[in-house]
Amino acid sequence: MIQNNPFLSDTYTSIWSKHFDHGKKPIKFNFLKNIGFYRPKSLPLYVNSGKTLTKGMDYSLDSEQCSDDYKNKVFLIYDVPAYFNIKPLIPSDSALKLYQSKQYPGFSVELGQYGNFNEYMLSTFSKSSRYKLNKYKKRFEACFDVSYKMYYGDITKEEYDTVFDSFKELLTKRFDDKQITNNNLDPEEWEFYYDVAYPLILEKKASLFVIYDGKKPIGVTLSYHSDSVLFDAITVFDIDYGKFHLGSVTIMKLIEYCLSEKIEVFDFSKGYFDYKTRWSNKTYDFEYHILYDSASFTSKTLAFGLKSFFDFKQKLRDKNVNERLHRFTYKLKNRKAEVKTPETQFKFDDISSDPIPSGLTEIDLNLSENHKIKSLAFEFLYLNDECSINLKAFTDASKQYYFIGKTKKVKVSTT
Repeated sequence: MIQNNPFLSDTYTSIWSKHFDHGKKPIKFNFLKNIGFYRPKSLPLYVNSGKTLTKGMDYSLDSEQCSDDYKNKVFLIYDVPAYFNIKPLIPSDSALKLYQSKQYPGFSVELGQYGNFNEYMLSTFSKSSRYKLNKYKKRFEACFDVSYKMYYGDITKEEYDTVFDSFKELLTKRFDDKQITNNNLDPEEWEFYYDVAYPLILEKKASLFVIYDGKKPIGVTLSYHSDSVLFDAITVFDIDYGKFHLGSVTIMKLIEYCLSEKIEVFDFSKGYFDYKTRWSNKTYDFEYHILYDSASFTSKTLAFGLKSFFDFKQKLRDKNVNERLHRFTYKLKNRKAEVKTPETQFKFDDISSDPIPSGLTEIDLNLSENHKIKSLAFEFLYLNDECSINLKAFTDASKQYYFIGKTKKVKVSTT
């Protein structure tokens, strides 16, 4: 078990209830410690407060109570990480039984063995990989007016609103580009995140890590904190900066933070992504725990039905059905959206020794309709060690693009 699990806090559970359970108080039972439930239907089923929006539930049986208030009931606890080592000691003569259904894979970085960030990098990546990762970070910081901010324990409401507005814009932009539905952007779910993160930050149970280019947030990570674990909940970065690998920069900064704060585990949470396998040194399973009264036919049947249902869902997930479903639902919601055309390949022709052509029109790279050319402009910065403050982009009457830096000038041509 972990100490001070943020998902069991009164703040988290009360705000979750306000959004998803009409503000009702969590239902507590004597035979269980630490955890509250809500009752979603008329069936004798009780589901953990927070449902699937937590990143890790824990609980224990209260042997001192010797209570039998589980009688004729079923208790469903979502998202129990295997590394929490939740193994309730149920007496052999008890009618209380437990089903465990393995679900999503989880990935984490165990940091207790490392004294500093360099030790972690040396043990995790090859020399060439370390060189590349450090190059991305150095090049990013050289090309832009970069600053990093960890909002933890203190943030003004004005700053919070500004960051969260940018957070949503970046997520929308990211998943529109991927043409995949993102559950976090569901209006009801997003409102919950907005309401819960602010008070939890003030209570040191959550944080917002923000990467700024000047005063503009270009990368945001919402994390939850226990005494020993940092849970990465939602991470996004501006896809226009993709050449600079902001995802890797974010992870490096968060691992540095964990080590400086003596946080033992940086948890990427559930779901498989390639980047998680590269950075993590521990894999585990998320489990759904189903506690039930085996002396009750109704409870036993319901529990077995739930276990069978979740096992079947996991089989579909293993076959990648869920990702195809997300793409399908995105297309349904965006039928009028423009069909994504194949990417055009570009190259940069050096014209540094030539005079700047006349009749050019400057392009405002901050306009949303120019984000494709902005990505190209940032690639120009990356390849030529130019800085964004010196960058100017132009077009001519034939829609030919030009990037002008402090020492380099290029014409953009298709290949």
